[in-house]
Amino acid sequence: MSPYRFCVAPMMDWTDRFDRYFLRLLSRHARLYTEMVTANAVLHGDRARLLGFDGTEHPVALQLGGSEPAALAEAAKIGADFGYDEINLNVGCPSDRVQSGRFGACLMAEPELVARCVAAMRAAVPHLPVTVKCRIGIDKQIPEEILPRFIAIVRDAGCEVFIIHARMAWLEGLSPKQNRDVPPLDYALAHRMKAEFRQLTFVLNGGLHSLDDAAPHLARMDGVMLGRAVYHNPYLLAQVDGRLFGDTAQPPSRMEVIERLLPWAEEQVGQGVPLHCITRHILGLFQGQPGAKSWRRHISENAHRRDAGIEIIRDALARVLDPDITRAAA
Repeated sequence: MSPYRFCVAPMMDWTDRFDRYFLRLLSRHARLYTEMVTANAVLHGDRARLLGFDGTEHPVALQLGGSEPAALAEAAKIGADFGYDEINLNVGCPSDRVQSGRFGACLMAEPELVARCVAAMRAAVPHLPVTVKCRIGIDKQIPEEILPRFIAIVRDAGCEVFIIHARMAWLEGLSPKQNRDVPPLDYALAHRMKAEFRQLTFVLNGGLHSLDDAAPHLARMDGVMLGRAVYHNPYLLAQVDGRLFGDTAQPPSRMEVIERLLPWAEEQVGQGVPLHCITRHILGLFQGQPGAKSWRRHISENAHRRDAGIEIIRDALARVLDPDITRAAA
């Protein structure tokens, strides 16, 4: 069974180490990805802050952004030394900031440069998979023509895993937010890439909101990647191990997840981490459940206090468990 069968997408400002620790409490098998970190930030920034993670997060991949082969190779080596299981190159982000740095989705127009980057990274970390997350094309490109060529060129540089966001990125005229939703999805093209390059691993990303959405694609692809759907409704991860990986262990309840989170959260707060850095990621845990609104409200209104401790989480949990508290808070 592919280790890429279910992945949680890298999401800027969201999939930080606090979020990944929380998500790992819900699924033992889902593959987690960091936020994109630029190669130059790794080389010149606070590496412990940018790259540090908890050992329980495995399997976890580091996503890098950049277009300079030497810098990416050095950053990949540093990431490998930190213990990441995979180094992923971002060739899909459409933001203006990314374009100005000549990386992200604009690299879809330069497959030879992407290949040089991948080759350099592979040479630096021969023991780890170097993977690419890309779009099906950008702007005026014709995806049916450019995507197979892009994959072939990058494959020849040593990349064996492609995560395809099955949309074009329109770098002219659309915001990054619009680029997540406006360009039409072309799942059929992604399916054809798997059929054409059978020896490679392909993960489908884009427009998947649930495991039911993802299930039909797993018959034709090696894996699926969900992003915002997981972030806003993280408890869907509790179904992943059983439904997609055949794990017979009983999935954790929401209450069990919080009870396991609390000691770690207390330790983090004791080390100076503001509570809201942790709690902002758990607001959706009770989505669709009685008391969910009170849970979110209590945390949102109190976690930013300078003296906030884990009692905020316990008090919020009490509002879920006790209908009288929930009604009083409404």
